[in-house]
Amino acid sequence: MVRLLVLTASDWPLWREVRLAALGEAPHAFKSRLEDWDNGGQELWRARLLMPAAHNLVALLDGRPVGMAAGLPEGSGVCELRSVWVGPRARGRGVGDRLVAAVDTWARESGAVTLRLAVLPDNESAVALYRRNGFVFTGEQGDLLSDRVTRERVMAKQLR
Repeated sequence: MVRLLVLTASDWPLWREVRLAALGEAPHAFKSRLEDWDNGGQELWRARLLMPAAHNLVALLDGRPVGMAAGLPEGSGVCELRSVWVGPRARGRGVGDRLVAAVDTWARESGAVTLRLAVLPDNESAVALYRRNGFVFTGEQGDLLSDRVTRERVMAKQLR
């Protein structure tokens, strides 16, 4: 059974465990690198969970962490979906859809009219997940990646 847990600052060890698992298992899916986070102390891990109005989730399957997602307010009626990952043992079970839906619900309840995200250009499985959940490409370019040539692709979903 899959359960979603909304994290608080005191859950930083769980956040650390899932984030490091995600960066280690799917480095191709994230702009951040494992070495950027691997040696971080408690303050680094708690900082993300202490961001004002952020919504950080971990998916648990039979009590074990298997996924994560976050929602961050951007202002002007926009929220951002970030850090979505589902571990290999939970893929194909709807965990990604549940995480995206939970952030969607949080964004709506926060009063957002748009939920945005940035995805790496070659991450077609993530693009399929986002499209399935109502996101479309905006035509905007995202952040420049470390190769100084490639940019993230921006997707958005209108909530109202």
